[in-house]
Parts: sequence; C-alpha cells; structure tokens
Amino acid sequence: MSALIEAGHLTRILPATVPVTLVRDVSLTVGEKEFVAITGPSGSGKSSLLYLLGLLDRPTSGTLKIAGQDTSQLDDDELARLRLESLGFVFQFHFLLPEFSVLKNVELPMRKAGRLSASEMSERAASLLEDLGLAGHLDKRPDQISGGQRQRVAVARALANDPHVVLADEPTGSLDSKSSEQVFTILQDLVHKHGKTVIAVTHDMDIATRVDRRIHLVDGKVVSDERAVHQPA
Repeated sequence: MSALIEAGHLTRILPATVPVTLVRDVSLTVGEKEFVAITGPSGSGKSSLLYLLGLLDRPTSGTLKIAGQDTSQLDDDELARLRLESLGFVFQFHFLLPEFSVLKNVELPMRKAGRLSASEMSERAASLLEDLGLAGHLDKRPDQISGGQRQRVAVARALANDPHVVLADEPTGSLDSKSSEQVFTILQDLVHKHGKTVIAVTHDMDIATRVDRRIHLVDGKVVSDERAVHQPA
C-alpha cells in the first residue's frame, strides 16, 4: 500500500499572549484506499489536523509529504496547485455558491485547474452528479434542493479533479439520519469501489466504528490509532 500522506511530528501553535497548541507532535501515514475517521472531544484539534493534512494551514513545525512531495518547500501558489490537483474537500456546511447552478458549482474546480475544455467539464460534472443520484437537478440552484442533496453536490465538487484523497470535516454533521447514511455510503463507496482515500473528521460514533481506521485525538495529540478488526494490518 503506497503512502499518500506522511506526517512527521506535526505541531500547530497559534501565536498569542498565551500561545494555543492546536495540534501536538502528530506523526501518521495514510495509504491508498483507506477510509480514516479522526475523532475526539470538542476542541481536541480534529479539524486543525485535517486542515494541516489538506494544506489549508501550515504547521508551526514538523513535516508533511503528499504523494511523496515535501510540502515544506512549496510556496503558496505551489501549495494551491497541489491542493487543487490532489485533494478534494467536503465540509459540514457545503459552501456551494448560491448564484450558480448545481452543475456550475461542480465545474468550478475544473475551471481553476484548466485541464479540460468547456464541454468536457460540463460532461464530467454531469456524470459525477448523475452517479450521485442528482441527474434531475443539474440546472437548479443550491437553495432549490435539500440539505442532503446539497452535500452530495459538495461530494461531486470534491471529486471534480479526480483527487487521490478526499478530506471531509463533519460531512454529516448538519444532516438528518437518512441523509447522513446516504453521505456515509457515498464516502464508503469512494474508497471500496473507486479506490479513493477518505479522511473524515466526525463526532458520529456510528460512522467512526464503521470505517477502516480510527485516529483519536485528545488535546491535539494522537492517543490511539486503530484499524477495524476485519481489515488487514
């Protein structure tokens, strides 16, 4: 199993009169086709760790490699390009642009990457949405569909540039139980049917017990890193 993310002694400290340590000396490796849950009490540093792994924040100290590339030597533009091409993001609140249709929202990362023609972007966006059960909603605005449907659009957008890794921050946190199960199943299928790696921050222990691996944080530090019993070590 190839390593996609390698973190060595990652620490993130917010400078202040009294400095705040968000992430403390975290070392971990995440490989291909893993479904990883990051759990812990509120304020334990779960989202802060996810943002470091997703290149949305820089560590105060420590190293981070994405697909073997040392990110500490990259400038902001290079980090943005690596993030755009290799990582996809799903947040608790979908952050869809309200003025654009569902289809156009999914096209946005592809437009930024600039690898496809307009017709190819439209075709890929439509295909992703159709695969997620949204074929009849392509021209609707986000406010014209349900919360669960909006989160599925967010998943489609995360997949737009065919990233190796999808990072999800409480992806079911604002959904009802039925929609939560639908989103969880989609994320699970990304791993087991489509070969993606998914790293999800969650408070939902039902979800956390059904993934391949669970990393538990307390006070910014990893206190356990366990694989499901049915998974190979």
